[in-house]
Amino acid sequence: MVELRHVRHRYDGRVVLDLERFTVPGGAMLAIVGHNGSGKSTLLRLLALLESPSEGTVLLDGVAVPRRVTAALRRRVTLVEQRPLLLRGTVRENLGFGLRARGVGRTAVDRVVQETAEQFALGPLLARDRRELSDGETQRVAVARAVALKPDVLLLDEPASSADRAAVAALFRALAVERATRPLAVCIASHQLEDAYRWADDIRALAEGRLSPVTPENLFRVELPAGGDGALKHVRIAAVEIAVATERTGPAVIAVSPTDIFVSREVQPSSARNVLAGRVTRVASPRPGLVHVTADVGVELVAVVTAEAAGGGTLDLTPGAPVVFAFKASAVRVF
Repeated sequence: MVELRHVRHRYDGRVVLDLERFTVPGGAMLAIVGHNGSGKSTLLRLLALLESPSEGTVLLDGVAVPRRVTAALRRRVTLVEQRPLLLRGTVRENLGFGLRARGVGRTAVDRVVQETAEQFALGPLLARDRRELSDGETQRVAVARAVALKPDVLLLDEPASSADRAAVAALFRALAVERATRPLAVCIASHQLEDAYRWADDIRALAEGRLSPVTPENLFRVELPAGGDGALKHVRIAAVEIAVATERTGPAVIAVSPTDIFVSREVQPSSARNVLAGRVTRVASPRPGLVHVTADVGVELVAVVTAEAAGGGTLDLTPGAPVVFAFKASAVRVF
């Protein structure tokens, strides 16, 4: 288990991460989601012991990590960054490099490399030079190389950002196999909410360096204007204007819970200030009985409906179908 307590981290005098407590439990699969600049990559670097927090403590299995981190501690936590670098040579050489550097014998290295390649479906790539790999293949090799070292905690920054859907599924299945054999903790920073809901045990959202009190969908960074109609303000996000009930002004993050969005095929009589028409782009069922409906309504939003309503019921929602999302100004959370 790796944990941050009372952590505040600064870059150039600006606080970029402010967390009372953040824990990656042993054996867990945890996903961190949030918009660009929310602090996800910084959080991973602190958890990976690559940086020390400006304030606060990092603990590994309950023991405080010293400011001068030993090589033995760093070996227990491995970070694969979003654009990983492979060493010169073949995929086989890359998979075995860390093991050889730790003094593992050739026979054992060959065995682990072969097992890891099979686990991550990399067998056909073993003889390829790193320069012959696609971005998605490079990411998969980098994750496999990290897993071959058997860390206690594996941290992945957007590990599937360059992969197609089949490759993403293969990657997460391989991680599931690894977790089934030992208490490996995995923490993933991802923009892909569907993958997060499908594969993670727990999902946490970051906004402006803090843990968000709401679900991770429909988070937007905005500028709240002064004035307005009493406590009602309007902000522009992409091609749409959103009504927000708040007296705050200046930079903020707003969020709309997917369960607060009323979904229909046509505009319905309603007191909702926000009524947005568009088309369904994706339908997923990460949780039994519930369907996540993603729609382009001038901005991408996610709503949750029952499986009965989304299917052959009152909505019959499929990709490309017309849809209307409606929600009250008071349903927009500001923080």
